[in-house]
Amino acid sequence: MGAAIVDGGGRLLAAQRAEPPELAGGWELPGGKVDPGEDEHTALLRECQEELGVVIKVGERVGGDWGLTGGYVLRVWLAEIVEGRPEAREHLELRWLHDHELYDVPWLPADLPIVRAVQGLLNGGQGRFNED
Repeated sequence: MGAAIVDGGGRLLAAQRAEPPELAGGWELPGGKVDPGEDEHTALLRECQEELGVVIKVGERVGGDWGLTGGYVLRVWLAEIVEGRPEAREHLELRWLHDHELYDVPWLPADLPIVRAVQGLLNGGQGRFNED
């Protein structure tokens, strides 16, 4: 699962992969796998804490299941940071991208349609966050 982390200025957080070698240098949304016994939201909170050193608030889901190679699926939620400042703990670099900069980085192919969907939500002002 992944987090489309946006800030109050409408910027999206992009993360540059460090590994594996075949994906290194490509850009993605932060996130990772759900551990056994973990629900998706808990896993997303944990992944953002581990990868970025931040606490997030999870918002609405972006699209449905995004297909990945090997029969895996990626589920993505809008998110905002409620505590901390993102650090590239497991990535080569992090960047906050404004709408007009979204395609200035080479997104991994699996993330590109998700970035387009997030852009549509942000441009339409439809991004919402849960109140819990």
